[in-house]
Amino acid sequence: MALTIDQQFIEYIVKTLVNKPEAVKIERTTDDRGVLLSLSVDPEDLGRVIGREGRTAQALRSLLRALGMKNDARYNLKIVSDDEGGEREPSRERAPRGEEAAAPEATETTETPVEEVAEVEVEEPVENSTENSELAEKTRQELADLDDLDI
Repeated sequence: MALTIDQQFIEYIVKTLVNKPEAVKIERTTDDRGVLLSLSVDPEDLGRVIGREGRTAQALRSLLRALGMKNDARYNLKIVSDDEGGEREPSRERAPRGEEAAAPEATETTETPVEEVAEVEVEEPVENSTENSELAEKTRQELADLDDLDI
């Protein structure tokens, strides 16, 4: 079965993102709502395809939407997990936003005692030279000129 342009498009993008491109599979189904592309990747690459906070997956969907406008079609992307045995490591539990994280358990410290830390010389702050003040004045003038433009 030959791949359609939408399948080839998503396949090309996803294969460049993942570590195991041979595991990328895209199934295409059509119904009254449009075209559904089901993307399955290796479980180790699932995080790469979804991205932080789903940003990569959302970008893929946006690109599909643009392709759909060109082809007069409505596309939906579903990312399918092929995690058969659940070999993924459990993720760390995070505290909900706004709540303080639980205090860490007692651990061994390998920090250097304060007495043994070398002293660091503190540099004196640089006084405003005429060169710095001229640069600052020039920058202020350029910003004022930009504010005057009607864009």
